[in-house]
Amino acid sequence: MHEGLRKGMVLIVMMLVCLFYVGTAQAVDARREVLNNGLVLFHYEKDHLPMVAVSLLIKASPLQEPPDKAGLANLVAELLTEGTAKRTSEEIAEEIEFIGAELDVSQDRDYVTITLRVLKKHFKKGFELFSDVLLNPVFREEEIERKKALIKDFLKQAEEEPSFVASREFRKTVYGEHPYGRLVEGTAETLSRITREDIIEFYKTYYRPNNAIMAAVGDISSEELHNYIKKYLSSWQDAIVPESPKYSVALLKRPKIITIDRELTQANIKFGHLGIRRDNPDYYAVTVMNYILGGGGFASRLMSRIRDDMGLAYDVHSFFTSDKEPGVFQVGVQTKNSSAKTVIDVIKEEIVRIQTEPVSEQELEDAKAYLTGSFPRRIDTMGKIASFLVLTEFYGLGMDYDKKYPFYINSVSREDVLRVAKKYLHPDRYVLVVVGDMKQVGEILP
Repeated sequence: MHEGLRKGMVLIVMMLVCLFYVGTAQAVDARREVLNNGLVLFHYEKDHLPMVAVSLLIKASPLQEPPDKAGLANLVAELLTEGTAKRTSEEIAEEIEFIGAELDVSQDRDYVTITLRVLKKHFKKGFELFSDVLLNPVFREEEIERKKALIKDFLKQAEEEPSFVASREFRKTVYGEHPYGRLVEGTAETLSRITREDIIEFYKTYYRPNNAIMAAVGDISSEELHNYIKKYLSSWQDAIVPESPKYSVALLKRPKIITIDRELTQANIKFGHLGIRRDNPDYYAVTVMNYILGGGGFASRLMSRIRDDMGLAYDVHSFFTSDKEPGVFQVGVQTKNSSAKTVIDVIKEEIVRIQTEPVSEQELEDAKAYLTGSFPRRIDTMGKIASFLVLTEFYGLGMDYDKKYPFYINSVSREDVLRVAKKYLHPDRYVLVVVGDMKQVGEILP
């Protein structure tokens, strides 16, 4: 592409981003309040479509479960829609389908979310079902055993996937005994130890309004929302929620290489180490740096060298996870077994290069343009806005985060990129997992 044309396109993208933020300065200007029972509530009325999205985040996760009963938090979440005092799992599914709504429960490493998407005319029924699965799960023994069997079957099947195996071993090695180092689903052994009493106790302890954040976005007024909350959630009472156990985790002192021999035509490679917490002030500089290194798809250095120049992989990517506790930095790639060592060497070379040579002005400009230009897609639907609101509260990012994000990104300098690359990338203290035909891969040395 001609240089002048390319610069012109980048300028247009940045102008459009500015227009978006100016034109929608109130787009996520939600009202925040704390109810008498401790529930943090966000409301944003957006009536251009007759729909409502609700997102409820509860601070219940593997961080609160006993290690010997790993999978407990996820099992509780999975069972919420499997029967209440009023409805069976089949009745819940049928009623949701009848009104064309979506009711989902999802377990993360830091929290669980319950989400509802429903037409305005069916909000009453949708919110009734939402509150029913939240407040009245019965955890029937037969449903518990059925769900355990399904999860165990999933874990067994996942063992056949090289990427799953590589990721599991990578996290286990990076984190050791930290909860982030184990599967959210637990293992067949730990699931078998979980009793109905464990499930009920975990639910009663952590599923409390003063341990939760809710956002309602869409065609609903503040008065309507409060009336529905009063009608359906008035029995949800606060309680003392115990503090999560304190965990510590540190970088390995030297490289750790794990090889898993499988009869595969391609090697699955995971390379990386401990990362940063979401509240780290360098998060934005790290985001820009990682985009240039391997997070920017075809625009990244790793993709340019390994795919475009060398033709050794279809895809290669890097990322930093965003978590309450320190996340991970990881590079992932699949390549022919015979090319694995070459690809690993290139990954190390590119990490060292971004630590020792300032990135170009062009790379920095392109990274900023993409990151700020793509940000509005995070809040372009009611469901995304509701999720965005509860997560910004959870991570303590501030009510004006959507307006400040482009300025955070655009304030990153070449010097910042070099500084954070030196500080947060560790090509001499990494974890490397290779799943492949090790006879073809050969010996891998640090």
